[in-house]
Amino acid sequence: MKPETVYAYVSRGQLSSRRGPGARGSTFDPKEVQALARRNRREPTPATGANELSVRTRITLIDKDHYYFRGVDAAELALRHSYEEVAEWLWTGVLRPGIHFTPPPEPAGAARLAVRALPEHSGPTDRLRVAAIAAAAADPLRFDLSEQAVIGTARSLIPTLVAALPPLLPTHRDGGPLAGRLWGRLSGRKPDEASLHALDTALALLVDHDLAASTLAVRVAASARAHPYAAVSAGLGVLEGPLHGAASGLAHRMLLEVLDRGTAAPVVAGELRAGRRVPGLGHRVYPGEDPRARALFSLLETMPKAGPALAAARDVVATTARHTDLHANVDLALAVLTVSSSMAAEAGETVFAVARTAGWIAHALEEYEERPMRMRPVGQYTGVRPPQPLPDPAAPPGRHDVPAE
Repeated sequence: MKPETVYAYVSRGQLSSRRGPGARGSTFDPKEVQALARRNRREPTPATGANELSVRTRITLIDKDHYYFRGVDAAELALRHSYEEVAEWLWTGVLRPGIHFTPPPEPAGAARLAVRALPEHSGPTDRLRVAAIAAAAADPLRFDLSEQAVIGTARSLIPTLVAALPPLLPTHRDGGPLAGRLWGRLSGRKPDEASLHALDTALALLVDHDLAASTLAVRVAASARAHPYAAVSAGLGVLEGPLHGAASGLAHRMLLEVLDRGTAAPVVAGELRAGRRVPGLGHRVYPGEDPRARALFSLLETMPKAGPALAAARDVVATTARHTDLHANVDLALAVLTVSSSMAAEAGETVFAVARTAGWIAHALEEYEERPMRMRPVGQYTGVRPPQPLPDPAAPPGRHDVPAE
């Protein structure tokens, strides 16, 4: 590298230099040089279709009917370790048994106040998005994008999101594992040990799933060097779509109808007659069974009150299997958990959003190491070719888009 190139990096603030007493040249921090080299490294990427965007990641691999976090079987990891332990592993590559995330008082207080000001009909994603924005406003260090600062933000943001949600259990206390604190905001029923373990495992299973739509939005925001709170807000905005985070709510309502009618056949028929896919079945990346559903169903079988909802879910799968080879996905398993725990239909969306925040932070950390603003695809213009005349104010709408003959 030429000296003028090095000093160009210094002038842009991407590299800091030091000049010792009596020294003729400057010295540079080896860690900064290595970080700069990583950002500027050009590595070959796999061939993809003309309209596809490929992103290098070391976080999650999906292979056949399994998925892995940093090379470790993610389902096995979630079954053996808490959500907070899995999140920490995803961010740092270090497993810290017994770690709990606690919210700082000031950001948590700001988030609670902001959420309380929302209308009663506000959805779970509305509350979480507002909580993230309020917590960001209360954190003057949010623009520090160093690795340790971002991980510190993650450890405080996730419990702040949970703390901002209104509690449903009158005797609920904020303390202990995150799953226990979240339970008291999703159900008014006191949980048993098996139910809490199932919720904790559901959170750990949903931490990340490669480049889902919301995760891609987070990486785009991080590429523009948005701070972690803003990157998470971008993910929450995409998650609110009915084809992403809200899918478990559709499965929840379907299971309630099956339980009410006593059989899945008319419910499945109603979904198909309306031209809708049966909720909770099939997944685009798994030709067979969703490993997240498989792991969560194994725990739901140990929950004393999950029997009826489990039977309803199996009835849906068996009824649909007469005509198509679709397996249960994690949305159906999550719906069994929320139905059997006396939670609202939107509870699954909350679980999904809180869980996935850890994965979004992991992807933001990766993106902060890459070249800024690299997530900039080129549009394929399909409109009329210039030059066109200036639009006539008196012409009907769209008239100026029609080329003159």
